[in-house]
Amino acid sequence: MSLTASGVSVSAAGRLIVDGVDVTVAPGTVTALIGPNGAGKSSLIRILAGISRPVDGRVLYDDSDWNAIPRRDRARIAALVEQDSSTELAITVREVVALGRTPHHGLLSGENPADRVAIDEALDTAGAAAFASRDYSTLSGGERQRVQLARALAQQPRLLLLDEPTNHLDVSAQLEVLGVLGGLAAEGIAVLTALHDLNLAAAYYSAEGSSPRAPPARC
Repeated sequence: MSLTASGVSVSAAGRLIVDGVDVTVAPGTVTALIGPNGAGKSSLIRILAGISRPVDGRVLYDDSDWNAIPRRDRARIAALVEQDSSTELAITVREVVALGRTPHHGLLSGENPADRVAIDEALDTAGAAAFASRDYSTLSGGERQRVQLARALAQQPRLLLLDEPTNHLDVSAQLEVLGVLGGLAAEGIAVLTALHDLNLAAAYYSAEGSSPRAPPARC
């Protein structure tokens, strides 16, 4: 099932920042949304995630109006990794990742065996298992990026949307994260990631010639 945006436009403070964009995020592909900082990538991703509504155009999921699907049901389909996620709460990395299970049973429900497996697998895939017991507030920017990716993976989404997931990471770690996304696509997940670094996108596309993916979309 694909997520398809047609003629989507977004305004902020009375200014048009995304004008008539078409994009399809299909299962088994990684789509790169490329553009400089301030080009409207984050705004477009929030539209695709169903958090905001476009001023024009429409977003469909499997031919259904994406925004008409109940929020809880959307949360079982799509996971969003935003650029910056901070909290003043004393919460461990594992507890942050466990929040990804909320759409499946509720905020106050205890973990069941399936939850524990999903959380452990997500931590391992995102490279965050080594610091799972640490306080989230003590992490570096790069470590937080990995934890937020793990939280999204624990959600077990069919659609994964990421806003600059390689921020705060060195080049080696950036390519590693993109490799993880390629692996998720190979498992049938539809992945869209925003990037401002064209060289990084080109390096991944040339290095991973066999990975399933769609051509980069520009914003």
